[in-house]
Amino acid sequence: MTHPIYAIGDIHGQLEMLEDALARIEADGGKNAPIIFLGDYVDRGSDSKAVIARLMDGKSAGKQWRFLKGNHDRMFEWFMEPTPRHDSHLLVGYHWLHERLGGTTTLASYGVDVGNRRRLFDVHDEARKAVPLSHQRFLQDCEISISQGPLFFCHAGVRPRVPLAEQAENDLVWIREDFSHDTSDHGALVVHGHTPVDAPLHAGNHVNLDTGAGYGKPLTAAVFEGTDIHVITKDGRKPLKPA
Repeated sequence: MTHPIYAIGDIHGQLEMLEDALARIEADGGKNAPIIFLGDYVDRGSDSKAVIARLMDGKSAGKQWRFLKGNHDRMFEWFMEPTPRHDSHLLVGYHWLHERLGGTTTLASYGVDVGNRRRLFDVHDEARKAVPLSHQRFLQDCEISISQGPLFFCHAGVRPRVPLAEQAENDLVWIREDFSHDTSDHGALVVHGHTPVDAPLHAGNHVNLDTGAGYGKPLTAAVFEGTDIHVITKDGRKPLKPA
């Protein structure tokens, strides 16, 4: 018998949506349902601090929850290091506190006002005092990938024609077009988020559950029983078939 595995797409600081997704999963699979969170817990939405606290509470309570690291989580983690680290995957002129990335909203949830004329070192010093070490450790401890039978979970996707065991962290948290446009067999069905789509997408060789919660669109929860997939809606299960 195949045991169900639940997954939740990119949350991006949307606490109310997270609670709703958890309630839908509990109604479908019970209080101890195993859940894999696909990363990007922070940025854009207003409640990043509360989202991380909620996930940590579940982990502390012994829930069967596992957490993947998204590119936004890693940018936050790297900013909180003693010397902030820049992610070279960003476009020239971009940084975590750029208005399009949402770092300012994340810090605001911890009571840190970035403002328009503040020096970066002042913001960094204040953030180091405001963000609990436990939250920083949560980000550090997030997994990069999870293999479960015929499924391979990661945040962004995989590098085509590279064995899953040899995938690079940068690809697992950042890759986009090179992966999403590829139709080759990856050796497992890749389940991911990272690239917003209008509705949950089953592309045959990968499944994308990022439906744009960071922009106020729905947060998707799904259940996998082998490669049999259903989206968990307020009205129950809806099958997700290859497009």
